[in-house]
Amino acid sequence: MQIVLIEGDGIGPEVTQAACRVVAATGVKVDWVKAPAGIPAATQFGEPLPEETLEMIRRYRVALKGPCTTPVGKGYRSINVRLRQGLELFASVRPVNTMPGVKTPYEKVDLIVVRENTEGLYAGLEHEVVPGVVESVRLVTRGAAERIVRFAFELARHRGRKLVTFCHKADVMRLSDGLFLECARAVADDYPFIQFEEKPVDNVCLELAMDPSGFDVLVMENLFGDVISDLAAGLIGGPGPGGGLGLVPGANFGTRYAVFEAVHGSAPDIAGKGWANPIAVVRSAALMLEHVGRGEAGARIERAVIRTLQAGVGLTRDLGGDGTTTTITEQIIKNLGA
Repeated sequence: MQIVLIEGDGIGPEVTQAACRVVAATGVKVDWVKAPAGIPAATQFGEPLPEETLEMIRRYRVALKGPCTTPVGKGYRSINVRLRQGLELFASVRPVNTMPGVKTPYEKVDLIVVRENTEGLYAGLEHEVVPGVVESVRLVTRGAAERIVRFAFELARHRGRKLVTFCHKADVMRLSDGLFLECARAVADDYPFIQFEEKPVDNVCLELAMDPSGFDVLVMENLFGDVISDLAAGLIGGPGPGGGLGLVPGANFGTRYAVFEAVHGSAPDIAGKGWANPIAVVRSAALMLEHVGRGEAGARIERAVIRTLQAGVGLTRDLGGDGTTTTITEQIIKNLGA
């Protein structure tokens, strides 16, 4: 089985190689096809996301991706945004659940954030009207809105989830979020066996901070999803910097292609020091295995991660330990056979 591997930059090569080791230890044979992206690609090719990388994913259909640095306010556009738009990866899926062995203020977090991945303000439609005045277009189309909400309901149906919450700000953005809300209500009518609720996004943030146990599947537009997925990750985080971003897996789905990646950044300040926590990428690889029909192997990885966190041996600094990327990877591999 051939799968594209995008190592990325910063800690990307370290955490993706850890994930590859764990996948190999399950016995699933993967021929990793490396594809360039990020700072190394920009240096070598003058382009952070070469067209050949997109073509590789189009050929092999599935990719595992490490974090890539995006310059803030200058330089090239986000690689993630370009990847999602170039491959029409319209659905971002981020499962967030409390992990045994990680002390947090919340005990019963088990939710999935589903984010529309191609439109909204992240469509990149902005320009300078006159000097000192910049305009950004928040793009919402009926087709994309219906597609992402239906995806969320289908995900809920297949995973036995009972509630879908649509997050919006239709009281302020009456046309754009008004259209999205109209589409959500129409799609919800096709799933009478799944509970549906609609909530303003600010209310959702407040309720997540107070008691996240009341949420199941949340679906929303691009920018809201970017914010809420990181907020949700913080609910299950460890004591170190970055919190739950080192634990939460991620997946991006289109009709033909899928790219699996962690939600955290490239952390160039710790690159090469052996401090990086690979769990988020390892769990993203578990989602990838489920997607390609190796669900049992993916479930074994999930169980091994839980055992590793419960044992507390070899954990990285962000999890309160003094271990390294290598030690925690070796513990996960050891626990695959437990």
